[in-house]
Amino acid sequence: MNLSALLEGIKVKEIIGNPQLAVTGISFDSRAVQPGNLFVCISGFESDGHEFAPMAIEKGAAVIVAEKDLRELGVTCIVVENSRAALATLAANYYGHPDRKFCLMGITGTNGKTTVTYLIKSVLEAMGKKVGLIGTNQNMIGTEIIPSKRTTPDSLELMRLFAKMAAAEVDYVVMEVSSHSLVLDRVAACTFDVGAFTNITQDHLDFHKTMEEYLEAKGMLFQISRRGVINADDQAAERLREVSTCQSLLTYGEAPESQIRASEITLNENGVFFALEYQGKTHQVELGIPGKFSVYNALTALGCLAAAEIPMEEAVRCLKKARGVKGRVELVETGREFSVIIDYAHTPDGLENVIKTIRGFAKGRVITLFGCGGDRDKSKRPKMGKIASELSDFSILTSDNPRTEDPRAIIEDVLVGVKEGGGEYTVIPNRFEAIEFALDFAKKDDIILLAGKGHETYQILADRTITFDEREIVRKLLDAPMGE
Repeated sequence: MNLSALLEGIKVKEIIGNPQLAVTGISFDSRAVQPGNLFVCISGFESDGHEFAPMAIEKGAAVIVAEKDLRELGVTCIVVENSRAALATLAANYYGHPDRKFCLMGITGTNGKTTVTYLIKSVLEAMGKKVGLIGTNQNMIGTEIIPSKRTTPDSLELMRLFAKMAAAEVDYVVMEVSSHSLVLDRVAACTFDVGAFTNITQDHLDFHKTMEEYLEAKGMLFQISRRGVINADDQAAERLREVSTCQSLLTYGEAPESQIRASEITLNENGVFFALEYQGKTHQVELGIPGKFSVYNALTALGCLAAAEIPMEEAVRCLKKARGVKGRVELVETGREFSVIIDYAHTPDGLENVIKTIRGFAKGRVITLFGCGGDRDKSKRPKMGKIASELSDFSILTSDNPRTEDPRAIIEDVLVGVKEGGGEYTVIPNRFEAIEFALDFAKKDDIILLAGKGHETYQILADRTITFDEREIVRKLLDAPMGE
């Protein structure tokens, strides 16, 4: 592709060399550079891509895009204000703006993003549409599964994935949009047909530093979306309205002023049931996923579908067929008189929601096994400890993904809140041994909640990542005599 065409829409400070070169591809990883490629220098948190430009040239890079003058390297150099934003636009230009070839929906918020994307996908497929999905659990093109490395891919991989979806003639793409992806310009070249906000609670403060910065990141989605869908019951709703540049905004919630309003809510172990008022009509909504948060997930999904001009009556009808998502209030078959539920809850709000949901239908004790991630926001550790201690009958403190931190040091942080909560607990740092203890400890009608890992099938330790699928571990342990 011609370099000048690739540069369309980019804030270029200076072109040093030939702007009419033919470019064979784009890379920001010097190890992946092919002859004739354009290499983008990204300033990362651990390394600076500008330092790898000579290596990229050795491998055949014909053009360097950088935030500083690198003319001494002897190839065409494009100096830009922001290389991350430039990468997003370069990728969009290179792949022909594939995101414009289908209806693109983006979901942001602390909790609920994954479930909402799956609910929307389920409804649209029940209507006979072909849907692409991008998110934490996996990426999908129709029924084809593509492994996911992070919630929102980098901008180059995202456009490559969009191009595959466009080639497969999908009608809609629904994706999770993380706060990281918004701040790091991964979606900077996208224009979303629908952008939606679920909620905001404490998370990722290791990255954003303050809740204000975190909310500001979420608000960026409503500056690159044509239509917005906002949870009117969340404390951030007013701020998001203020920063939005959407052509239209649709609100949902229980508040009387909500344009999509839920009332007459019934919760039980089989799911949620409520009346939905929209445009003067009332619809009876059913969703077979228990928990009050499922009401809001359903409202978010239905709001997005309404914003995409899907008739509400049809959306509600198809939503009844939707089922749960792996790692979200996921029941593991045990064949025993107690139950095991796996959930991704890894924030104070997420943990509180899932324990309260389980308490709503538990006949016996609620036993919560959880840990907190290493190298992540430490301030939420005691909060999660207190929540588990107060709401559970028994807590088992263990490891999550300790990464480079000492698992026992993480647990000590959590224990501050656990002791404040006053509940019974034990500490077993090894997560496998902790699960083994929980299964041995459980009695008839008890529910064991394995919180934090959810869909993940691995555990990140200081020196390696190990296979760790809690479903398989539970089944393996229950095949053996209890107590062995």
